[in-house]
Amino acid sequence: MVRVAIPSKGRLRSDSLSLLGSAGVSTGMFHGSGARALVDGIEYIEMRPRDAAIALANGHLDGAILATDIILEAGVADMPALPLGFSRSQLVVASRADDGRDAVSDLAGGAIATHLPNASRNWFEQQCVDVRILAMGGSLEGVCASGMADGIVDLRETGTSLAMNNLRVLAVIAECQATAVWRSEEPAITDLVVRLEAALQARQHRYVMMHLEERRIPELCALFPGLAAPTVLPLAGRDDIVAVHIVVEGKAWWRLLQDVRALGATAIVALQPNTLLM
Repeated sequence: MVRVAIPSKGRLRSDSLSLLGSAGVSTGMFHGSGARALVDGIEYIEMRPRDAAIALANGHLDGAILATDIILEAGVADMPALPLGFSRSQLVVASRADDGRDAVSDLAGGAIATHLPNASRNWFEQQCVDVRILAMGGSLEGVCASGMADGIVDLRETGTSLAMNNLRVLAVIAECQATAVWRSEEPAITDLVVRLEAALQARQHRYVMMHLEERRIPELCALFPGLAAPTVLPLAGRDDIVAVHIVVEGKAWWRLLQDVRALGATAIVALQPNTLLM
């Protein structure tokens, strides 16, 4: 049985279920921690990401949706992966803003508190900085602010908590986000990855239809680099304009909408596709 773990709670779970739903995976049978469902040849299991990462590393799972920091901690960063674009944060090294340290090297000989002892130890070894790693749970900012640790390795989303505890970032270890990771090349896994890629591409693009003078199509293509061959269709009873269909990045579309109008385009419709394979 091909097994894939999905997060059992939190924002990572809700966004993961939303993406799976967009990729045509029925998610109605998931109800929280421990829920299991067989869909399209894959047994999906709701698990804590840390547990799922350990199971994946030990060969008990074929794939999982995890955050980058958990991937680094579990030692599965070398497996095939697909970034999913949500639950973004940064894994950072921080210390007190008034401790006189300006670089990671200034932490040499100090104690570093973290939820990620393996990932932190590996990173400091790569930087050739000798530190003591303190594996801790709960809030880490207060541990550093009170002087119980010289620095921390933790996730930063907005930076508000660091600022409130008078901490500053000395280095960014990794840009983090939700990621699909897999160890198996089973057809069911390959199919799932293709579905996720198609759903992600669809979210980022718009399918646009408009009426435009045919002579102005080269100008339209010039607005959107990479738009080599739009679909052009004749309009009944009209020889002055044609129907043009294009697929463009959503951000670029909204930025250039006024330029498209300036070309004389009319009857403009922009839709988000459900599936898109580039």
